[in-house]
Amino acid sequence: MPRYALKLEFDGRGFVGWQRQAVGLSVQQIVEAAAAPLNRGEPVLATTAGRTDAGVHAEALVVDLAVAAELPPERVREAISARTVPHAVVAVAAARVPDAWSARFDCIGRGYRYRILNRSARPALEAGRLWHVKKRLDAEAMHAAAQGLLGRHDFSAFRAAACQATSPLRTLDRLDVMRVSDEVVVVAEARSFLHHQVRNLVGTLIEVGMGRRSVEWPRRVLEGRDRTKAGMTAPPDGLVFTIARYDPEPEWV
Repeated sequence: MPRYALKLEFDGRGFVGWQRQAVGLSVQQIVEAAAAPLNRGEPVLATTAGRTDAGVHAEALVVDLAVAAELPPERVREAISARTVPHAVVAVAAARVPDAWSARFDCIGRGYRYRILNRSARPALEAGRLWHVKKRLDAEAMHAAAQGLLGRHDFSAFRAAACQATSPLRTLDRLDVMRVSDEVVVVAEARSFLHHQVRNLVGTLIEVGMGRRSVEWPRRVLEGRDRTKAGMTAPPDGLVFTIARYDPEPEWV
C-alpha cells in the first residue's frame, strides 16, 4: 500500500500524549481515525519520530502511515486535516515515501524547544503553552551550564524512572539557552532523547538560573548518574517538538 509521511502540528492539552493509552484521548487515535477513510475504512497504524507526553505540543512531529488510496500527498494532507476537526491536530505537510520508510527509524535528528515565561504576571494568551517562572532567571548562566552537558554521555541523571530505552547513552548535539524579551528559551537537539530528558535538563538548569546552584553543578549531576540529585521535571506546558531530520529529506508539500 502507498506510504505517506505527515508533519503534524498539535496542541498537547487535552491529550494523554502521542501514544494510545488504556484511558484518555491520544493524538495517535485522532490521526489514525482521520486516515481510516483513505484505507477503505480499515484501521490504520501511524508511527512517529517521537512519542510526546501528555501536555507536550508539536510544530512538526513526523509520522508515517500506509493507506489503500493512491493519492497526491497534498490530498492526503488536506484529507487528514479536515477529519481531525474539532481537535487541535493539523497536518501541515505531507510526502509520498518508500514502502519501507519509517518516521522513527529513518530519523537522524530530533529537536525540541522549551519556553519559560519569566515575568511576575501570569500568562493569559498563552497559558498552557509555556512554564511561568516569576523569579528573574540568569539565562547566560543557564547557557554556560548547558554547554557542559553536550556530547555523548550516560544521561541516567536526566532519565525518567519509567524510561524504556535499553541504554542511557545519548549524544546531546545542542543545548542552548537564550533570553528573548520576557521569555527564556531552551533549544535541545540530538539524534534521540530519553524519556523526560529535555524536561529534566530544563528543571536542572532552572536551579542555576535562580542562583541556587553553580554553573558547574549540572555537569557534576551528569557524572553522578543519580536522578535524585538532579532538578525537578519541568512541566510539559513549555515543551514543543520542533523538528525531525532525515537524509534524504522527504519531498514535503
